[in-house]
Amino acid sequence: MIKKNFLYLLLSASIILLPMGKINACTNFLVTKGASTDGSTMITYAADSHVLYGELYHWPAADYPANSWLDIYEWDTGKYLGKIKQVAHTYNVVGNMNEFQVAIGETTYGGRSGLSDPEGIMDYGSLIYVTLQRAKTAREAIKIMTDLVAEYGYYSSGESFSIADPNEVWIMEMIGKGKENKGAVWVARKIPDGYISGHANQARIRQFPLDDPDNCLYAPDVISFAREKGYYTGKKDKHFSFTDAYAPLDFGALRF
Repeated sequence: MIKKNFLYLLLSASIILLPMGKINACTNFLVTKGASTDGSTMITYAADSHVLYGELYHWPAADYPANSWLDIYEWDTGKYLGKIKQVAHTYNVVGNMNEFQVAIGETTYGGRSGLSDPEGIMDYGSLIYVTLQRAKTAREAIKIMTDLVAEYGYYSSGESFSIADPNEVWIMEMIGKGKENKGAVWVARKIPDGYISGHANQARIRQFPLDDPDNCLYAPDVISFAREKGYYTGKKDKHFSFTDAYAPLDFGALRF
């Protein structure tokens, strides 16, 4: 009887954990120029899932007439989310890198419940591949990504994005503001040259400099929104932690 109950327990646990495999099995490593032997920047993007095979999707460079629109479908499910304005020219993209060697990866950390926007148009996957078609540098990619979610809303849960070009490597963490508040809150930090970093399904950015735009960028309401929601009650903004406010540690996060 004990053996039989134990087998039932294992089966139940496997059923519960199985749906988590796709979204909670990603790992990114980030390498700056000074940390690589040949002076290259690098990011890695592993998604340990039986339904992901590492296909190299191709979007050729293209020109579009004025007033064109782009249909957006959720990357994971194919669900139609809406449409956004198309730009006049898009860049060549193979896999997760474009013709200017801008590369973007991600891992999902989820974060606080209730902050996804079911009416948002930009999901995390579309955000990556639309941006790769439009950005020449990592900094420009950050601006494009944050502008897109501000204008069209952010559909997904919390994400850590790795963003690199031949000179800089950044990590940007983003989470929505719920269906009542369009857009997202976010922080982006440049990895110091000579260093490496990594993330695997748990937010990494805690305190960050508020007056160093060369190395840190953030949403203007990233702290005030946390105060409004009761996620941060500290007296000083400089003590604010993005991770503690928007992605407090849970059982899954403690494993990473």
